[in-house]
Amino acid sequence: MKRELLLALSSALLSSSLMAGGIITNTNQSAAFARMLARNASLGIDAVYYNPAGLTKLGNGFHLSLNNQSIFQTQDVVNNYPYLNNDKYTGIVKAPVFPGIYAVYKMDKLAFSFGFNPVGGGGGAQYDTGLPSFEMGISDLVPMLGRQSATDPGFGVTHYKADINFKGSSVNFGYQFGVSYEINPSISLFAGIRTVTAKNTYKGSITNILVNPNYTAPAVPSLTPPSFAGSFMRADAFGAQMHDYFSSGATVYAGIATQYTDAASAAGQLIAGGLGSYTFAQAEAVGAIDATQQAQFEGALLAAGQSVNTPIEQAEVVYTTTANQATAGATELNGGVAQMAALAAGTGDKEIDVVQKGTGYTPIFGANLTIAEKLTVAIKYEMITKIELTNKTKVDGTGSFPNGAKSRADMPAMLSIGASYPVIKKLNASLGFNYYFDKSADYGKNDSEGNPVKNDALIDKNYYELALGLEYSFTEKFLLSAGFLTSQTGVSKDYQSDLSYSLSSNAVAFGGQYMITPDIGLNLGGLVTMYNKDNKTFNHSFNPLLGATSIPVTEKYSESTWLLAVGLDIRIGK
Repeated sequence: MKRELLLALSSALLSSSLMAGGIITNTNQSAAFARMLARNASLGIDAVYYNPAGLTKLGNGFHLSLNNQSIFQTQDVVNNYPYLNNDKYTGIVKAPVFPGIYAVYKMDKLAFSFGFNPVGGGGGAQYDTGLPSFEMGISDLVPMLGRQSATDPGFGVTHYKADINFKGSSVNFGYQFGVSYEINPSISLFAGIRTVTAKNTYKGSITNILVNPNYTAPAVPSLTPPSFAGSFMRADAFGAQMHDYFSSGATVYAGIATQYTDAASAAGQLIAGGLGSYTFAQAEAVGAIDATQQAQFEGALLAAGQSVNTPIEQAEVVYTTTANQATAGATELNGGVAQMAALAAGTGDKEIDVVQKGTGYTPIFGANLTIAEKLTVAIKYEMITKIELTNKTKVDGTGSFPNGAKSRADMPAMLSIGASYPVIKKLNASLGFNYYFDKSADYGKNDSEGNPVKNDALIDKNYYELALGLEYSFTEKFLLSAGFLTSQTGVSKDYQSDLSYSLSSNAVAFGGQYMITPDIGLNLGGLVTMYNKDNKTFNHSFNPLLGATSIPVTEKYSESTWLLAVGLDIRIGK
């Protein structure tokens, strides 16, 4: 019980992408992207992120782009474990501020660029009722403390309650610097580096775990048995009260067992002396025992429900039987002592408040090719970003987040390829392809025991995206655009969990650009992402104190996301 609760609270949220991108990486990095989705061959200011080699196509001077997206996501997990109070858990992710800032200084064949983006994560997930992995261990209190068989009602527990909440956020900010160089009008190259600062926060608690015992404890001589009438009470308080009673009862029975064992031994000596047919009064009369011993022997008979006139040879049997029964009672109660101690320790309030921080570096290389003066082909390769997170722990009720401990949270290498071509004078079409090398990165995933697991053990195929975007210029000042993007995840069923799952998806976008002046452009866009549903079946084991029992559980995962974006592109100087 305790172990399952601790593992539930200490399971770290994976830094996942927010909207477009791979498992970790965000690629929705400009308002122009939010209106057409295919920007890998961009020759605009957002090429700082999408096609940095293409920045040499900008006019000379200083260029600045300011972007913000407001992103809203709903994450649903449905779990059919029969003892849960609810089967659906909903997490709300809100990122009203998701910035993208780009600056370029273009001078003839050279372009110097800077970009700032949330390249991974960027939102905080709020689960007001927790998650199945948090609650399943608590719901196990029902089978553990409830009816054990048709004839054994257990402790009569039929329901539980708990206050569970969890809030996690994760964001990887990228600070990118680079230089683009035009070799000739057809070929430009880029080299740069991105510094990534990662920050994860986890704040959650499981408090006020309640059960409704309907139970009267077995009677123990000299003790008043506690009785419960089915009202809700704290599970740890119930465990502590029953622990004390069982412990005291075991001590009483152990004393009784010792008393009757000694009595049986002493009676055996009298029988060996030929007094087996005597009563203890007769044995005292012939001087075999004294009056005090006679009273002790007879008191033990009366306590066992026998007459003081019971012959000594029969009394020995009574003493031995009673000693054996008391020993069995002590053994049974000692088993309850262990169970109730685990219940009291495992159902107390638990809380975590942890921040993890780390830094990594991403070398980036790119090329922009202009073919037949119209076709633009862009290639960008981002190397793996190795990030080691360090815990800064305020509260850790789990013991799983030692202050100063380190863990991995890489961002994968990524290859992006794009193409752009003017189909007709006013209509431009763009294609994009992103491929994420997930299997060779380390996302800091853990197994059900809390042990680290490498990506290649959980991911069958690397994640990829395909995008198509269209722009139609109505006038020199005004254009509309639309786009479609499909993504395919390659994770295995073992990867999926209620804390982090990856789903294939399709996204559609629409928006436009308006040139306020020849040097100031306003981009507006909105997109919706529709995710494929997935599910996972696994075995959940409960009640290890009474013999572990596995129950198959099916969990279903789904998401929905939408965003609105606005961006301002500014050119200063020529």
